[in-house]
Amino acid sequence: MNSLEVLSVQDCHLNGSLPAQGWCELRKLQEVDLSFNNFEGILPSCMANLTSLQVLDFSNNHFTGNIAHSPLPSLTLLEHLSLSNNDFLIPATMSTFSNLSNLKGFLGMLPTWLGNMSDLNELVMAKNQLEGPIPVEWCKIVQLSFLDLSENNLSGSIPSCFNSSYIRSVYLNKNWLSGPIPCAFKNNSNLVTLNLRDNLLIGNIPDWIGNLSSLSILLLSENHLEGTIPHCLSNITLVASSQKPIFGGFRAGLSSYKIRMPYLKTKSTNMKNWNHMGDFMIDVSGTDEAEFTTKNRIDSYHGDILNYMVGIDLSCNKLVGEIPPQLGMMSTIRAMNLSHNSLTGPIPTTFSNLKLMESLDLSYNNLSGKIPLELTEITFLAVFSVAHNNLSGATPERKNQFGTFGESSYEGNPLLCGPPLHDCTKNGPPSTVLVEHDGEDGGSFIDMAVFYISFVVVYITVLLGLVVVLYINPYWRRVWFNLIEACIDNCYYFVVVRYHKLFNFRLA
Repeated sequence: MNSLEVLSVQDCHLNGSLPAQGWCELRKLQEVDLSFNNFEGILPSCMANLTSLQVLDFSNNHFTGNIAHSPLPSLTLLEHLSLSNNDFLIPATMSTFSNLSNLKGFLGMLPTWLGNMSDLNELVMAKNQLEGPIPVEWCKIVQLSFLDLSENNLSGSIPSCFNSSYIRSVYLNKNWLSGPIPCAFKNNSNLVTLNLRDNLLIGNIPDWIGNLSSLSILLLSENHLEGTIPHCLSNITLVASSQKPIFGGFRAGLSSYKIRMPYLKTKSTNMKNWNHMGDFMIDVSGTDEAEFTTKNRIDSYHGDILNYMVGIDLSCNKLVGEIPPQLGMMSTIRAMNLSHNSLTGPIPTTFSNLKLMESLDLSYNNLSGKIPLELTEITFLAVFSVAHNNLSGATPERKNQFGTFGESSYEGNPLLCGPPLHDCTKNGPPSTVLVEHDGEDGGSFIDMAVFYISFVVVYITVLLGLVVVLYINPYWRRVWFNLIEACIDNCYYFVVVRYHKLFNFRLA
């Protein structure tokens, strides 16, 4: 037994307290599952001897005691820990768990009891395995200024009551949130960052986003948003803020709430001693971060550079219609990504006003017309792509930053010519077949309507040709019918013989 590595007695109707001796001597144990029983009492101190333990599941029992004073903090190799549905006492500070650096992350539902912490300022639970909806009880956290629930498995809609006027940064990206964008942040003059990218949001981009006077970063990419781009987006001042919350870890002397929670599975643990919140602190050791997608590459911005980052990312949606010329009035914007949509019409000449633009991605749309020559006046432009559209005419003059853009920035436009593409006067005009792009990478020059029509015509032609040959030539007609008869006979005997053998086998 001393070599035992896995101990599982899940749902065995066991009760009583854990013995202080015996099983604690199994020092090679790596996995212990005592869930769904009726164990009670405190955890024996000898559990600290189980130094090889990686997985520990005590959920759905009646264990008691303060987990900060338990042997759990000594199990430094733990990767998965489940204590849900017990009667543990959770301390005001959990610094004793700081050694459990191998734990993978929070599991389970978002705790509704956080809604009772009305003075909470910052809440970061990113990059865990949390699931379920965002609790409506959180709408009572009226002092919240920073919310980061990104990279989890959250689902459902964003509560419309979540309208704290103090909130400055919202990170709900990389989840499974659905439904339309709610009016939760409507008329919020303090909102600086709104990151909802990589979810399942539907509907139109609401007009009220244009009223967010302090907004610097708007990320709505990789959703299922549809409709047109609102003209009122140009009302956003998009001024870089030097007062954005940049997180490099909070100092203990700050008056804001500070949470430093190890990665626990806390589905519905009984938080009995959380009534007194006077010294409760949340320690966030993260970094304010934003990701922009340009030319199929995700660039991450974090740290002090976010103080100067201003941008909009609406890529990978189902947006239609023309690009509003009013977007060219957002003179302070540094990054704009409208790629992988179904936008039509010309590229607005007003984009030449975006003097600070560093990244402009309009690829994989159905844009037409000429590329405005005035874009060469954007001297800070480092990333530019209009690939896979229906643009025509000559490419912009290769001066300033446009002298650095290669063929990949223009590819997929059959009617486009000029450097770095082929010479406009050398081989005459290119093919006049226009391409309808569906937003997928590696689009082709095949007109699908023509392809389907050609396939049907060829199929009918071959079929009629076969009928004519058989009608005219009696020899080939006999060969054809003999072949069909032989195939039918073979199929018949195959089925009959197989059925007969199977029938005899069952009788035997």
